[in-house]
Amino acid sequence: MKLGVRKVIVASSETTYGVCFAEGDKDFHSFPLDEDYDSDPQDSYGLSKVCNEKTARAFAERYGADIYALRIGNVIEPHEYGMFNAFLKAPMSRKRNAWSYIDARDLGEIVHLCLQKDGLGYEVFNAVNDTITATMPTEEFLRTHCPNTPITRPMGDDEAPISNRKAREILGFRESHPWRKYVTL
Repeated sequence: MKLGVRKVIVASSETTYGVCFAEGDKDFHSFPLDEDYDSDPQDSYGLSKVCNEKTARAFAERYGADIYALRIGNVIEPHEYGMFNAFLKAPMSRKRNAWSYIDARDLGEIVHLCLQKDGLGYEVFNAVNDTITATMPTEEFLRTHCPNTPITRPMGDDEAPISNRKAREILGFRESHPWRKYVTL
């Protein structure tokens, strides 16, 4: 900041939501997970990301900078789509990631959009693709696999439990690489 840098993109993580590296089987508080969700990780990695977000916010406010923290989901590279059939067969293996992901190329696009967007001050964006890694409609899937977790608003049939609505509305993000484009069911 003292060198005049006024745009910073910070790599935060889905781990801030507290389930990814939790001890035992921890449920999410509610679905969908948006940027206002009460972050409560119990592990050092998730806590470090929360701390980084708070530090970024302080610097943005102190220096009048634009600092955008990206809560990056499970990054999937193009050669990794072969894993999705196993994910679909063992859905609880994806609970830690809230059945969400981000294609590496779409993550690059989100970063690019952040670099182009000025004047937001401090903001947090979920960096995930649009769709759930499941074949059943989202609300039905969540009621089946997380019956004790409330759904706080109607969700689209294939909507990812980690919501990227804010990135779509504010940054103009449009995914180019949905998993169904690369996975034969």
